[in-house]
Amino acid sequence: MELRVGELDLPATLDVPAGPPRGGVVVLHGSHAGERSYFLYEHLARLLPPAGIAVLRYDRRPRVEGHDVPLTAQADDAAAALDVLRGHLGDVPVGLWGFSQGAWAAALTATRHPVDYLVLVGCSGVSPAAQMRYGTAEQLRRHGYTTADLAELDRLRGVAEGFLRGEVPRTTAQEKLDAAVRRPWFPLAHLPRELPDTPGIWVDMDFDPEPVLAKLSGPVLLCYGETDGWTPIGESLAAWRRAARDAELTVTRLAGCDHAPTLDGRDDLAGVSPDYERVLLDWLGRRLPERRAVR
Repeated sequence: MELRVGELDLPATLDVPAGPPRGGVVVLHGSHAGERSYFLYEHLARLLPPAGIAVLRYDRRPRVEGHDVPLTAQADDAAAALDVLRGHLGDVPVGLWGFSQGAWAAALTATRHPVDYLVLVGCSGVSPAAQMRYGTAEQLRRHGYTTADLAELDRLRGVAEGFLRGEVPRTTAQEKLDAAVRRPWFPLAHLPRELPDTPGIWVDMDFDPEPVLAKLSGPVLLCYGETDGWTPIGESLAAWRRAARDAELTVTRLAGCDHAPTLDGRDDLAGVSPDYERVLLDWLGRRLPERRAVR
């Protein structure tokens, strides 16, 4: 079923069970996976309806002049999507599934709008800036770069972040970037070759998840790949356990998976981990009511 969601009338697709629904899920996006056709979202639309769970996925609102979509705007769209889903399903539990950046948006939404449960994949418990420092350093390690390379990367990201916060002049930061682009590891740094004219393009770079996590209650499933190269899992779990004391946490580590719940680093439907599917169906199945008989 094709729908529209939120104040921007974002294109959406609703996949529903053949019989009475047990519950529903709204899908929230990774930062570079904003279209509802992304394979992880399509996977949910194939996996969950046969288990009685409806799936609503929609296109994330576009960036404006290169600025990432603020988490508050993503949460507004998610809240609107929850209302649309509830309008179609009636009185059954409805939750949010979020991947990577979408996990932050899902948690934020749950503090502002009724949500019955959260399923979060690759959820970072540290700020976006801290996550990117961790993730880019890990990419260099995995490619065999030296401690000196890692230190140079850390200084470079620090200067670039300083400019984006308005603390470092653009000329200073751009000079450092111009020197670093010659390094063989620069493509792994996930920094632009040319800085924007003005700071402020990354509005959520210092978003602190902990105050948000502290407001959560209810069931939360956290899924992490065992070798996640982008999320500091130890720090993230410490933040969750420190802050989210009213939430009912379930944590699973997926063997053979990295940041996405796929095997061997694949990015297609056939690569989705069977363990992830099993955990997801089992966890949701134990928290949703049995199918209502049709009269």
